[in-house]
Amino acid sequence: MKKRINSKWGIMYFVIILLISVLTGCSSHTDPETISGEHEGDHENKVIFGTSENDDNSPLENESELSDVNADGITLAERICTPKGYARYEAAKNSLTDFLRSYPMKTDGAPVLLYNSSEKGNQRAHAAVFGLPIEAEDLQQCADSVMRVFAEYCLQTGCESRLQFHFTNGFLAEYSKWRDGHRIAINGNDISWTDAGTYDDSYESFKKYMRMVFAYAGTLSMDVYESKPITLKEVQVGDVFLKGGTPGHVVMIVDICENETGERAFLLGQGYMPAQEFHVINNPLHMEDPWYYEDEITYPFRTAEYTFPEGSLRRLSYLDWTK
Repeated sequence: MKKRINSKWGIMYFVIILLISVLTGCSSHTDPETISGEHEGDHENKVIFGTSENDDNSPLENESELSDVNADGITLAERICTPKGYARYEAAKNSLTDFLRSYPMKTDGAPVLLYNSSEKGNQRAHAAVFGLPIEAEDLQQCADSVMRVFAEYCLQTGCESRLQFHFTNGFLAEYSKWRDGHRIAINGNDISWTDAGTYDDSYESFKKYMRMVFAYAGTLSMDVYESKPITLKEVQVGDVFLKGGTPGHVVMIVDICENETGERAFLLGQGYMPAQEFHVINNPLHMEDPWYYEDEITYPFRTAEYTFPEGSLRRLSYLDWTK
């Protein structure tokens, strides 16, 4: 039987608790500055953990440590474990899946950093951070991060001669031409190649090429020139959820697992704006598990920081480089 509390002590207890709450700043309201203190509001349809936008469909009050994360894991496959009953399918050596699964991750619990090395305002949206390089300029944002993944993959696997990206106006920027000594001349809306030097396949030259791509390509060019719609049953690693625009957004499927009945689950990776490190995003439906399950993908499709409309699941032409 519970003991009855004396009314005088009960009142004193209530006053003490109230004073503690005031002094420590406890409140039922979430301070937006602690959740998203940057320019991510420039993206449409955002979904930010901890705001009223999430109140209808997210058990955020139970923020337990991610049960599917192995803190000692060095690569993506070692860090993010598969859910119970699911397993990763075998990936061919040097495939994009193999490249991403074996990609080094930053230390568990590491924050997502912006291009200027400061911390991103919203640190609740990610499960792990890729060690993918980022330049010290506000250029490598969402679409740029996806392009950087494919570009780094090409360098590692020897398909750099196929590396090319469209600018928003349709101009095709081929890395092979850049490597051979040509440079891109821009005069208003007119873009052309010029002969400006000698053959240079150094990593520094590659980074200069990518910075040029980041400046003149984005979700709009990716949507118009470099992707086509697909169905959920067709999905493979490297496919994206894409909303083209200025701004738009894109997240990339970086891993897939499946159970004995063929049901699949996906890990999603993203960059964002301002330019920031590429990271695995959490699932707002269950913070303790970053996998997005096949039967959870309905439209509008909500990810950690964005909501995608129907028709946004697309296949990039870059996947042809991996075959």
